[in-house]
Amino acid sequence: MNTTTTLQHFLAQSDGVGQALFFILAAMSVASWYFILIKAWQGIRARRRSAQFLQAFWSAASLEQIAERLEEKTPEESFSLLTLHAINARRHHARHGGQRLQEAGSASEFLTRAMRRIIDEETARLEWGLTVLASIASTAPFVGLFGTVWGVFHALTNIGQGGAATLEQIAGPVGEALIMTGLGLAVAIPAVLAYNACARSNRLVLAKLDAFAHDLFALLTTGALPAVQGER
Repeated sequence: MNTTTTLQHFLAQSDGVGQALFFILAAMSVASWYFILIKAWQGIRARRRSAQFLQAFWSAASLEQIAERLEEKTPEESFSLLTLHAINARRHHARHGGQRLQEAGSASEFLTRAMRRIIDEETARLEWGLTVLASIASTAPFVGLFGTVWGVFHALTNIGQGGAATLEQIAGPVGEALIMTGLGLAVAIPAVLAYNACARSNRLVLAKLDAFAHDLFALLTTGALPAVQGER
């Protein structure tokens, strides 16, 4: 009996509740793998582009040269986006000063707020999809467990109606219960692993972005890097 036949038999034996639970788990699985693949692709592309930008940044002759390159094409990754907005923020404050509440404070304070805003926006962007993965990882086992309980309930109902515990009466409901247990785990485990991997990757990216922001801030305000530099 192949997988398709087994699935058709399972759906034929299940009632409305069992079928609803199955399709809920199937929808969770599709959503989970969608975010897993999208996040993996985005992470690989972002790491490659960030590495290319950082190499170009530290090889450039000046910040103005970097700004000219960034203005030619809208940045699509965190480090170049932070750099462009920081340079523009310094230029803006130098031209207009603190004429509005938005620009209040010294140039360094205005630059700090601008850079922090970009980092916060990038943090939110990196966390896109993680809430869905976390929700699926935490709820899928319980959906499967509910299906298991429902299948056992059917088995016990069949035994009570038939007056005897025959294999024919309990095999279908018990099989349904085991399938629902397996489906719940099959949906939850990839979501848990993907969530943990994405969360770790985001922490590393944000740590590097924060370190780069300190160096960039020093370059924009003093024209020199801090005395102690970590490994890039």
